[in-house]
Amino acid sequence: MSKTLSIGIEGMSCAGCATKLESALNAENGIQAKVNFALNTAQINIADITTSHAVKAVLDDKNYTYSSETLSLSISGWSCANCAAKTVSKLLMDKDILTVEANFASEKITLTYFSGGIIPADIMNMIISLGYQPTVNQGSVVSQTESLLARGVELKIKNKQQLLLVIISALLTLPLLAGMLTMFIDDINLMIPVWLQLLLATPVQFIIGRRYYLGAYHSLKNRAANMDVLVATGTSAAYFYSLYLFLTLGEAAQGEVYFEASAVVITLISLGKYLEENAKQSTSSAIYELMMLRPEVAHVKRGGEWLKLAIEEVVIGDEVRVLAGEKVPVDGIIIEGKSELDESMITGESLPVVKNIGDTLIGGSINGTGVLLLQVNAVGKDSSLNKIISLVETAQMGKAPFQQLVDKISNIFVPVVLAIATLTFFVWYLGFDDFERGLIAAVAVLVIACPCALGLATPAALVTGTGAAARQGILIKDIDTLQKAHKITDVMLDKTGTLTQGKPQVIAVHSFDYDNDTLIRSAAAVQEFSEHPLAKSIISYAKDKQFKLLTASQVETIIGYGIKGNIADENILIGNKELMLAENIDTQHGDSLLAKSREDVGSQMWVAINGRLVGLFIIADTLRTESRAAIELLKQANINTTIVSGDNENAVEAIAQVLQVDQYYAHVKPEHKSSYIQDRQKLGSVVAMVGDGINDAPALAQADISIAMGSGSDVAMETANITLLRNDPRLVSAAMDVSKLTWRKIQQNLFWAFIFNVIGLPLAAMGYLSPELAGAAMAFSSIAVLSNSLLIKRWKPKF
Repeated sequence: MSKTLSIGIEGMSCAGCATKLESALNAENGIQAKVNFALNTAQINIADITTSHAVKAVLDDKNYTYSSETLSLSISGWSCANCAAKTVSKLLMDKDILTVEANFASEKITLTYFSGGIIPADIMNMIISLGYQPTVNQGSVVSQTESLLARGVELKIKNKQQLLLVIISALLTLPLLAGMLTMFIDDINLMIPVWLQLLLATPVQFIIGRRYYLGAYHSLKNRAANMDVLVATGTSAAYFYSLYLFLTLGEAAQGEVYFEASAVVITLISLGKYLEENAKQSTSSAIYELMMLRPEVAHVKRGGEWLKLAIEEVVIGDEVRVLAGEKVPVDGIIIEGKSELDESMITGESLPVVKNIGDTLIGGSINGTGVLLLQVNAVGKDSSLNKIISLVETAQMGKAPFQQLVDKISNIFVPVVLAIATLTFFVWYLGFDDFERGLIAAVAVLVIACPCALGLATPAALVTGTGAAARQGILIKDIDTLQKAHKITDVMLDKTGTLTQGKPQVIAVHSFDYDNDTLIRSAAAVQEFSEHPLAKSIISYAKDKQFKLLTASQVETIIGYGIKGNIADENILIGNKELMLAENIDTQHGDSLLAKSREDVGSQMWVAINGRLVGLFIIADTLRTESRAAIELLKQANINTTIVSGDNENAVEAIAQVLQVDQYYAHVKPEHKSSYIQDRQKLGSVVAMVGDGINDAPALAQADISIAMGSGSDVAMETANITLLRNDPRLVSAAMDVSKLTWRKIQQNLFWAFIFNVIGLPLAAMGYLSPELAGAAMAFSSIAVLSNSLLIKRWKPKF
């Protein structure tokens, strides 16, 4: 079974580095990788045939540092050193473990693995299978949250160090810059002696600029060329030429040297890299905030006692207690208590949500004033929060078609620039007999052409856009979705659970020559096996009357029609009228009743037992309070709106009239929903389908953009391109808005990234651009792209 890892990578200096690393990883058998320069992250899918060691080998070979986690366990049951050795051998069979160290004397074992690569509970089970008892050591880094915190602290330290170097570099460079600026002013001359210029420029070149030399060395060693090669080559040319003049001419070289050019370029580029790293961290803040929501411990009931356990030790079925003000540690169902939950960081819902017994809690939400007891129903990668994080990470790692073109350009960009710089030098030197001007023009070409802005243009906007959407409860699955969402012309919406509350209530029960109570108990017994909202309403109705449900067997769902099953010797059939007619059941009693009572505005569930109609449930669903505004927002955007529902004509028509949608279709079976979408697509429309149930899955798959309500089934959400984490249909138009904004920013970024090079390169080659100005322009281009992307963070839905 393959596994996908998201690994933080440090040491990439430009988009070319990311492209080269991605190619190297993909060249390995069984590895599929995407490397994102803006996020400093690699998303790697490892097939069964490959181990994490293959990934580690590539990263080590390229001299990149990567995020890993450590699990420290105490082991009881070892009787000799051979026991420890056997445990190590067993653990090393796991392809995801990078290193294992065991100490028999202290009875401890320590493992390292890529962040998120393993679930500690799996490792503990493996050791238990050998007959030993492991326990997690206090202080062991066992969660991605702790790893993130450690990485955050490390980044802050690195940023402070980088800022200090920039300040030192600026202080050393200022005297050089002052002399350059005043050299043409008759009455003022701040030009310092050449030996002092050398003294000031040397630490800037080789201490502050050390990172560029190291980066260039590693890049060339790997038979590639990146931004560091351009910076190191350009500044070295200016520095060593100046050094040559000083050594040969001495003080007579005053006014001829270019120490200030190399120092200013390194200072400006270092400042640009410092600002760039801070901005990059800001673009990815949404995913960081989501990850930080993951709690580390839970109060779990084990053996009649309440224990405080690491979150990795909690298993499905455990009972967990959540005190007032605590984070909900895991997904679960409330079995005792009532409280208000703050889910704002997960769903974007600003108001607290009241939760009662039977309601589902999302791990990471914050409990209000009540004490809750919940039964765990999802842990690890299956938890809602981890699924959300995975979706956001996958979307942020995506690449637009033209981004792939940009990557190809970046791949050959540096060699091409080196060639242009060489040609520039020789044209000036051989064609115009001007060595100095040729050298300075070549240096300016090398400096202006750094491809950072080009590599950041798309991923920076994409990361910020998907992050801003996630904060508002909109999960965008991939870059293709983001590209298409703002082009939508038609939105087709399911009714039940999408435009309505999805929690319909039984408003009337009619029995035909059959005991009313038995009818309700029988219907509820069969419907217990269904997740359909109408089925839940019948179950809820029976429980409200405190009826004891009967036992059903051989239950089978008939998608789009209803459900059937057996109770004792009776065959129960429940569903719409079409199901009754298909089974040749006489519906005359029901038809007559509906004609007289006019209760046909609700949904109807017909019940037949042993081939005879015995009852009819009338079920009504209410509109969501946001539905009117949702349709109005879509209309304001000139988008055609259509309701496509399996409900009866009158019920759908009533909703359609209230909402004033453009069209509606009733009695639509699941397979026919997709055909309606196909009809629109044939006319050239870009169609979005909004739904929440299993029966919406075929239509969601057919649509150009599929949108699932967060309250819907897992099937709907897995099929969907966009998931709305809260049940607010207004988020449909909001998703299109953030798509449009993000796409516009991507286009603006690419324009700015290209324009700096398109204009700057010829100016530099013709000698109109000094290395200092080239360095400033290069630094500004990256900052401009990132700053423009960060503007997306201010986006909020119109409502």
